[in-house]
Amino acid sequence: MELFENAQAPEQALLVSVDTGEYDTEVSLNELEELARTAGAEVLARLTQNRDKPDNATYVGKGKLQEIKEFCSVNGADLVIFDCELTPSQQRNIENEADVRVIDRTTLILDIFAARARSGEGKLQVELAQLRYSLPRLSGKGVELSRLGAGIGTRGPGETKLETDRRHIRRRIKSLEDELDSLQKRRDMARARRAKEGVESVAIVGYTNSGKSTLMNALTQAGVLVEDKLFATLDPTSRALILPDGRSVMLIDTVGLIRRLPHHLVEAFKSTLEEAASASVILNVCDASSDECAEHLKVTNELLDDLDCGETPVITVMNKCDLAPGIFNMPVLGKAVMISALKGQGLDKLLTEIAKALPPTRRQAELLFPYAAGADAAELRRDSVVIEEEYRDNGLYIKAIAGIRLLEKFKAYIIV
Repeated sequence: MELFENAQAPEQALLVSVDTGEYDTEVSLNELEELARTAGAEVLARLTQNRDKPDNATYVGKGKLQEIKEFCSVNGADLVIFDCELTPSQQRNIENEADVRVIDRTTLILDIFAARARSGEGKLQVELAQLRYSLPRLSGKGVELSRLGAGIGTRGPGETKLETDRRHIRRRIKSLEDELDSLQKRRDMARARRAKEGVESVAIVGYTNSGKSTLMNALTQAGVLVEDKLFATLDPTSRALILPDGRSVMLIDTVGLIRRLPHHLVEAFKSTLEEAASASVILNVCDASSDECAEHLKVTNELLDDLDCGETPVITVMNKCDLAPGIFNMPVLGKAVMISALKGQGLDKLLTEIAKALPPTRRQAELLFPYAAGADAAELRRDSVVIEEEYRDNGLYIKAIAGIRLLEKFKAYIIV
């Protein structure tokens, strides 16, 4: 009896870009290639055309379109990925002319998000983004409307909805928006409860694959998935973190960012990103070994500005500094801490900077409790960091770092 391996070969992809001078095409194509590989494609080649502006009908010129058709025919490419957001008519015209499946940068990112989403909220957000993006692309597709099956750009919780009519899709979009609004209200209530209870939060933001999850694991042993891929983790994770001064804060890992992040995703994941807006301190994590480090910091800071985080303290965390010996000579925005999350270097300094950036909710004090107030002394021990303790003739002496509210409660016992 013969056994055959039923393994699906990776899709053979051709990357295409039009250089209008608006951005660095080579860098953007490098990122697109990494996205394609993350989605499971094998990149055969990259084609670039210099133009003043993209062609309205086919994005690239007729000659380049013919070149794309011939390349795909000769080399067996079954997918063309454009480094832009194509209009519905452009995508349809290119597919008809080149006789090959065509997706754009937005579809590729949506596909990766669909594959990575694990939580219920994450799946809802991805489906909403997919449907919003797909709705204007339903017109005129006819029998080509069906996208079920294997292949990049066809996965995700929203794929079966692409076979319904516009009215059905709009109804589904409204249903998803209502569900996410309900989750948003619960998230707001949780934030309000944390604020009422005096729980501080620290949000980790930054470019995708900058080491945010590695940092989260190094600080809290959260066990978050770590891979050398873009958007390795999508769903936010929260863990308790104890700072050097004894304070406990909530450390929150947020979704990774990328340049030219599709508007549909920004809108869909706004509730998740707003965790950064409500945080007491923001850690802007950047890959110090990347040549695009400064650009990555800029992308993150622009998003923080859009979320109105201007008043929130931001600590720039230069990660992977062990791979970039010249990092100390690079200009950074605001205060910076050099670390290697993987090797555990610089984490003590980072924790100290976080404690400094947080509002002063704790301070050191010396108290003398009468022996009759043993219950109060026990409460102080339980909810503070005790530095020194001594039994004296006139009572129990305790030197501790405690919360302002707790010290206010025991102010009658404070001697220093």
